[in-house]
Amino acid sequence: MDRSKKIIVGSDASGARDAAREGLLVMIVDVIDMSTTLESAMDAGAYAVLGCSPDYATAPVEVVPERIGREACRLSRECGGGIILVAEPRSGSEDERRARCRKVMREIKKEKGIVEAVLPNIGAETPKLLDMQNRVVVAVTDTGGVAYDAAFQVNPRVTTGTVARTYKQKGMEPALTAARRALRLLDRNDRGIAVIAASRNSLEDVLAAQFIANLLLQDNIL
Repeated sequence: MDRSKKIIVGSDASGARDAAREGLLVMIVDVIDMSTTLESAMDAGAYAVLGCSPDYATAPVEVVPERIGREACRLSRECGGGIILVAEPRSGSEDERRARCRKVMREIKKEKGIVEAVLPNIGAETPKLLDMQNRVVVAVTDTGGVAYDAAFQVNPRVTTGTVARTYKQKGMEPALTAARRALRLLDRNDRGIAVIAASRNSLEDVLAAQFIANLLLQDNIL
């Protein structure tokens, strides 16, 4: 990695927004379960993954689920596949999950996109519930989804990462995949990479973000 590029670790939706304002490529780390779910979706062949705020976010940042809905539709048209939403509650009904996603779903309907299902946010197990091959998967969640949404409103250079076991990866593989993806995505206009723990109150997220950042500092991970 170019030594002129920064690597920083931050937390929360406000940290994600601030990193985007700095012109950094932002990686959202929400181990339980948003970023683990999305990594698993990619394992299962998803065309693209996004994060999105639910309808009633309380973070002190601007979030616009409708914009994420428009991006999901653009990507869906690009690949010719449908859209799958992932939301809470994990153990509730699909109707309960849909009730938290009305803004993004309204925009998807307006743009003539198709939401195939609203699945629970359960990490590595999520792709077992529905075929995700060539789909656009959007995680509409309180922490990781809000942080992703907040960064995306400033600069759409946002990705995700995890250290947890995913649908097809275990051990060091998920963390290495996250670091390698960020390095591949990094371009000359990015000032560096910000690895953002979705919540400073989640030790899993904070330690995972630090671990991935340390991998990014190594010269041989590609």
